[in-house]
Amino acid sequence: MGGGGGGGGCGEMGTAKAWRYSTFSAKLALEQQHKHVCWRSQKRPISWSILCGLMLFCLGLISLFTGHVASDLEWYSQRLVKRSLYSKLDMGRRASINIWKSESSKFYYGCSKKGRHFASAVREKSSNGYLLIAASGGLNQQRTGITDAVVVARILNATLIVPELDHHSFWKDDSDFVNIFDVDWFISSLAKDVTIVKRVPDKVMRSMEKPPYSMRVPRKSTPEYYLDQVLPILLRRRVVQLTKFDYRLANNIDEELQKLRCRVNYHALRFTKPIQELGQKLVIRMRKMTNRFIAVHLRFEADMLAFSGCYYGGGEKERYELGEIRKRWATLPDLSPEGERKRGKCPLTPHEVGLMLRALGFGNETYLYVASGEIYGGEETLQPLRELFPNFYTKEMLASEELKPFLPYSSRLAAIDYIVSDESDVFVTNNNGNMAKILAGRRRYMGHKRTIRPNAKKLSALFMARNKMDWDTFAKKVKSYQRGFMGEPDEMRSGRGEFHEFPYSCVCHKPFKYPDDENNNNKQVTLVSRAYIGSGSEWENKGSNSLQRLKENPGEGPVTLGDTKDDGFLAD
Repeated sequence: MGGGGGGGGCGEMGTAKAWRYSTFSAKLALEQQHKHVCWRSQKRPISWSILCGLMLFCLGLISLFTGHVASDLEWYSQRLVKRSLYSKLDMGRRASINIWKSESSKFYYGCSKKGRHFASAVREKSSNGYLLIAASGGLNQQRTGITDAVVVARILNATLIVPELDHHSFWKDDSDFVNIFDVDWFISSLAKDVTIVKRVPDKVMRSMEKPPYSMRVPRKSTPEYYLDQVLPILLRRRVVQLTKFDYRLANNIDEELQKLRCRVNYHALRFTKPIQELGQKLVIRMRKMTNRFIAVHLRFEADMLAFSGCYYGGGEKERYELGEIRKRWATLPDLSPEGERKRGKCPLTPHEVGLMLRALGFGNETYLYVASGEIYGGEETLQPLRELFPNFYTKEMLASEELKPFLPYSSRLAAIDYIVSDESDVFVTNNNGNMAKILAGRRRYMGHKRTIRPNAKKLSALFMARNKMDWDTFAKKVKSYQRGFMGEPDEMRSGRGEFHEFPYSCVCHKPFKYPDDENNNNKQVTLVSRAYIGSGSEWENKGSNSLQRLKENPGEGPVTLGDTKDDGFLAD
């Protein structure tokens, strides 16, 4: 026992010594790097890959003898190879970011105007038939279905009937489209894209020999699938209903159709006047108390926890209650709660969300608007978050009497939370659910307002070990892990994630004019910030080439994130 203790002490001293030696080696390497750069500025620049390779080789030798390589040093070595906007490098120093606002958001704007060659909608009498849509899920899941329904109607040259909302989901809300969205605005604003009517004409229904044909298409179906499998039935039967219509259209489709998605989601789907007015009242009440606030979508309701298969320490009571709810999804597999948490699939607790925000730099004077339904565990679960952020508000606290007409309708309540969250200075999601994705995409489209998504995979492990470190160490690690999860423009690129979350085809660079160049003939170019160019000559050359190409073609107008041929131009 004594011998083992002595050996452990020597091991710790050896590790500490190796850590000091590793740090000294890194500093020495960086000093040498600076000297080489200054000396070679008149000759030839040193290769980043060679320098980093030598550093990593030295670290490998150290780790071979000590069994330990400092994680912070590893991170720093990797960042020498690959920079990101969140960790800007300025003469070797890492600059802090504005946690309230993206500094590069001013270079981008939402753009969803249809192209010149996008034909106008076919008239009702000339269309291929009528398309009925039965949406599925809660408010935001149905929103994705409505958005894609318009696009599918366009693909089929069909007349779209105003979609039916789901009355049988977990939330059991019997609201219809007209109760949540401004139906007349929806129809009129999309009139040039798709013909939409409120119901199938009686004349057509009476002429049909059979009732409307009902079918369910596979998830993520391509436009070709709809043309091959749905269109022939539509032409034959005149009316087709697509059921449980959520995420039934492929993520990657023609750019003009993607822009149509944006016109539907960000412009045509306007909430009804009562919902809109109450939502704006809550925003005004928050603004009267503070100049800026955070909206947190906790998504810590029982259905989400049951669906995730996670466990939060509530004993047999929690296992039984969530297990009963989980039975509603017959196809869900048995999951390991520990494994799901390690994979980052479990929502953070309200307490963990609060710790993350404090570690990022938001003080306890910060105002929080908490958007959620009934939190599992009630006030006991929320109390730690309230202690971290005493300026804690919900829609129930801001509008108790005015909220009463909406209380029986979960989708209308969710719409109010949607409005306040959209208007917030910072929006914090707690999962990859539908509201998180929809609002993240909208905030990108509307000017890249700060949107924070927890890096749950890394944070979960950190939270489990937080009692083994001091606060400064914990905060430093949170900031490190959240790089790339802060809603910066460079996190979005073509093909990444769901289009509803990353609407790359609908976000453009702002045109820029050189004010002092008399010979530029007022040419407009895309302003390229260094934040969008990776480190090393290869990335910089690609950025320069992209900028030069835009200078040579000024008449093409704004360029979307999906337009550039150089993927590296948008590298993280």
